[in-house]
Amino acid sequence: MVFTTYLFVFYFLPLVLAAYFAIDSLSRRAGFSDANTCLLLNAFLVLASYIFYGWWEPWSVLLMLGVTVVNYACGRVIGLKGISRRLRLVVLNFAIVVSLGTLGFFKYFGFLEVNLNHLLSWSGAGTVRVLEIALPIGISFYTFHALSYAIDVYRGTARAVRSFVDFACYIALFPQLVAGPIIRYSTVADQLVSRTHTWERFASGVVLFVLGFAKKILLANPMGRVADAAFDARSLSAPDAWFGVLAYAFQIYFDFSGYSDMAIGLGRMFGFEFPRNFDSPYHAESITDFWRRWHISLSTFLRDYMYIPLGGNRKGPGRTYFNLILVMLLGGLWHGAKWTFVVWGAYHGTLLAAERFRGKRSAYQRWPRPVRVAATFVLVLISWVPFRAADLHEAANYLGAMIGRGRPGSGMLVMPALLYTQGALLTMAVGIVVVAWPIQAHDWSKEITWPKAIVVHPLFCASLLAMFSQSFNPFLYFQF
Repeated sequence: MVFTTYLFVFYFLPLVLAAYFAIDSLSRRAGFSDANTCLLLNAFLVLASYIFYGWWEPWSVLLMLGVTVVNYACGRVIGLKGISRRLRLVVLNFAIVVSLGTLGFFKYFGFLEVNLNHLLSWSGAGTVRVLEIALPIGISFYTFHALSYAIDVYRGTARAVRSFVDFACYIALFPQLVAGPIIRYSTVADQLVSRTHTWERFASGVVLFVLGFAKKILLANPMGRVADAAFDARSLSAPDAWFGVLAYAFQIYFDFSGYSDMAIGLGRMFGFEFPRNFDSPYHAESITDFWRRWHISLSTFLRDYMYIPLGGNRKGPGRTYFNLILVMLLGGLWHGAKWTFVVWGAYHGTLLAAERFRGKRSAYQRWPRPVRVAATFVLVLISWVPFRAADLHEAANYLGAMIGRGRPGSGMLVMPALLYTQGALLTMAVGIVVVAWPIQAHDWSKEITWPKAIVVHPLFCASLLAMFSQSFNPFLYFQF
């Protein structure tokens, strides 16, 4: 199920909210404690989340349930008092193998088979049959949730959860299930056993959900059509190529930050507070700064569970640069089993290592802030080309077009008509204003006033009207 569909907006969400608050009210009237009330509410959210997740592919619910059971059981064992450290480590490794093994099989097995066949063909040997394996939506996110829980319990930074219902709710909670943010158990542990519901928080959640909804429908989807036209073209002039990748930069930002806003807003409606996932990333003054602002939950996960365990910056400059590049390579692969993602990760890792190498000596740091922001944005734009391209050949051709080396052809005659429509230019202009705006939706929605409510209502109506006029367009990060 997708947030930006009539099924979710008009049926699923209203029914779930009504049932949720009915259960809350009846439980408190019956004299239930906060803990028991939350347990009932969590059980209901698990059921609702499984329906939400299994709406298209019911079998995928069993896979998520299996990962949940294994990591819950391992967490209970790891958290036992008096157990030896060696046994705790064995159990942790088992949880990691199961979680990463599940992710690896569904996400990377076919990729490995295809590349193995390339090697076998090159050597003259026979090839193997490539299995077509469907990728369960959101598997990258809920396996990372499960992994972070088991590791944190082992480290002692999170307590082992006793209630399976609470843990299942943490893994399956539908607002953040299929595209994040990646939330650590310790962040919501207290909220799972006791949380308050106020009209102020609920209203804040509604407003943030609407703002994210508008980002996706009114900005991301129209920019996506422009980006698709540019990347699908047989040839492009340099201005057209830059306009196309700019459209994609806006598409992916408004698509993913819009989803994050909706997820955090939905969480607030149900009494949860999730951490911010974007912090004006296109205001970044360097690539290092960009990764403090873009997909914050992923960048902090990579830092805390990969970069620091590898040694971080504690083992000398050379090891630091190696760790940065390796972690970003793995971050690229996390997005998908394609060489384009590997190149994207290597590109960002190399830039991070270069910035760390230059440090305060870099002339880049002495430039005026607007120049640093513009230079960083150009570097990010270049990185979006392999991220969006279907393969490395297409990425190379597109990058060539950006520097004026595109092959002339019939496609160049129709590109202006496809790219520079009145709607595309208007959407691009609005996107620039929203990106440059100093106040973000996450902050703007925290305190609701009547003027804000007056603004949000017609915005939601316009978004709904646009939603009905658009074809089905799921979030980009569903594929990751």
